[in-house]
Amino acid sequence: MSLVPWRDGRDGMYGWIWRHLPGNAWVRALISLALVVAVVYVLFQYVFPWAEPLLPFGDVTVEGQ
Repeated sequence: MSLVPWRDGRDGMYGWIWRHLPGNAWVRALISLALVVAVVYVLFQYVFPWAEPLLPFGDVTVEGQ
């Protein structure tokens, strides 16, 4: 087993996504960029606001002076 995944013929998740996108390299790159923008949008609009009350950002240990 090699430490470099693509030597064994495995290219991982991103290679699988790249192979299954339609079009040539430029179209795939634009679709990939749109997918990244969509994921970032969903994270900032829905996931992070939902998770924020669950995180301990309000529990500070610095004492006031």
